[in-house]
Amino acid sequence: MLAIRSTARLTSRICPVSFPRILRPYSTELSGYEYINISTPRPGVGLVTFNRPRALNALFTPLFRELNDALRKLDKDAEVGAVVLTGSEKAFAAGADIKEMKDKTFSDAYGDDFIELWSEMASAIKKPVISAVNGYALGGGCELAMMADIMYVSMGATLGQPEIKLGIIPGAGGSQRLTKAVGKSKAMELILTGNNFSGKEAEQWGLAAKAFQTPEECLEGAITTAERIASYSRIAVKAAKEVVNKSQDLGVREGVEYERRVFHGMFGSKDQKIGMAAFAAKQKPEWENA
Repeated sequence: MLAIRSTARLTSRICPVSFPRILRPYSTELSGYEYINISTPRPGVGLVTFNRPRALNALFTPLFRELNDALRKLDKDAEVGAVVLTGSEKAFAAGADIKEMKDKTFSDAYGDDFIELWSEMASAIKKPVISAVNGYALGGGCELAMMADIMYVSMGATLGQPEIKLGIIPGAGGSQRLTKAVGKSKAMELILTGNNFSGKEAEQWGLAAKAFQTPEECLEGAITTAERIASYSRIAVKAAKEVVNKSQDLGVREGVEYERRVFHGMFGSKDQKIGMAAFAAKQKPEWENA
């Protein structure tokens, strides 16, 4: 949940670097945020970019309130089919803001369900979310990247769960998602030592779907994949995300039965008829998303 180093110490040497990309700002409904920016780089793609450059995008409650609000609106937007979540070239999110939590007591944290709202993206958003991870993604930043449905990284990205060095443990799903992705032994080693790992290693271990040579290629790859996903039936994409996520909760037999029931349900959609008719006629389907 936390970064292992002071963001102030890092930011004193690093200036924020913007990606060389022309982005269309979003509608006024999704403007006016302080800690995130929203844009539409491609048809059907919503891009959410963290905007705390002086703190290397350190995560704290006000940022998550904005992020959750934006994601809920994007999730309901008929023009958006997939979302990309990213930071800067220097930091996806360097970790949680230690200033916010260093003086909290057990009563504060437990009584107020501290950081519960951090997991809304994983639990409530139905459209696919792709994290494009460059630079630092430590503690809470790593956990947030893992909450996405697909993780893309640049080779030189630095990820890790260094909470043990601060006398605590991951608190936003790090121990659970990392273990499911890389296995118990590797996750135990990373969490108990607090060691960082690279984007290249994240891909090799199966934590990331793909690793790119540069941050620019990483963001471009995430946006391209989001655009492709957005070009398909929204009904089918929603169902596909649902059944894959269900595999994390069910055994194989129960999961296959669940998948089959959802598969049967797809035959009640207009897009199933459109897609199969277009395939038979060797035409491009014109989805109605219904």
